[in-house]
Amino acid sequence: MSRLNLPRIAPEVYKAWATAEMAIRKGPLDPVILELVKIRVSQINGCLFCIDMHTVEARKEGESEQRIFHLNAWRESTLFTETEKAALEYAEAATELGPHGVSDEIWAAAEKHFGEGQLAGLVAMTAQINLWNRIGVPLRLQPGGY
Repeated sequence: MSRLNLPRIAPEVYKAWATAEMAIRKGPLDPVILELVKIRVSQINGCLFCIDMHTVEARKEGESEQRIFHLNAWRESTLFTETEKAALEYAEAATELGPHGVSDEIWAAAEKHFGEGQLAGLVAMTAQINLWNRIGVPLRLQPGGY
């Protein structure tokens, strides 16, 4: 059982976050890449609610189960394109934010594969899913009922 019903208790804040999410989704970044990023970041952060939700959403976008299964080890998998790998590399670096943040090499790889609008979407979605994870994990949100 979740600890707090945030949408009910703080509806204005929750609505603002949901509005931001919808704006990012309307951008030029491929919806499959958006879902892959959401799943991978949620795996890193251990957000069961978001992992469950975004694997379902990815399947609706036509993503295969096998690629979802490989996502936790995407570097070793041959199932992802170089563009997808650049997005996942950026998302991991921006999520883990080591002492040097996102390296110039990782940023350059992302720039190589994405135009400015797409890159803005990648940055925004990575930040947004990290926000949702930081709500879902502490509140112990349970899968289902989306």
